[in-house]
Amino acid sequence: MTDTEALVRAYYDAFNRGDRAAMLALLTDDVAHDPNQGARRLGKAAFAEFLARMDRAYREHLTDLVVMVDRTGSRAAAEFTVHGEYLAAEEGLPPARGQRYVLPAGAFLTIRDGRIARIATCYNLADWIAQVSR
Repeated sequence: MTDTEALVRAYYDAFNRGDRAAMLALLTDDVAHDPNQGARRLGKAAFAEFLARMDRAYREHLTDLVVMVDRTGSRAAAEFTVHGEYLAAEEGLPPARGQRYVLPAGAFLTIRDGRIARIATCYNLADWIAQVSR
């Protein structure tokens, strides 16, 4: 396993443990976060705010993690399955009633100086909306 793969796996392991401090420790101070929908966030503070908002609205656990790394170790991709529960409604999304969902997703990551410098997350929003609207 390369250092980059170990870094990415450590990040998602921390996610699954709910250890947001450990996740943030693996990021550069100027991390860029490109969510599936919405504007880019820059910096750890903005990402920490995003994580807090997500924790209020969702309970998620990732399975089936596959990590792919380029030969330089500066780019990685992760594919996984999100198992979640929708806890609190967010603006513009359906009402939350504790609906459960299973969603394939992925992320592209840029690595710099042994830390994650960019995270771009991808999933099918229409699929998620259909699952929580039942």
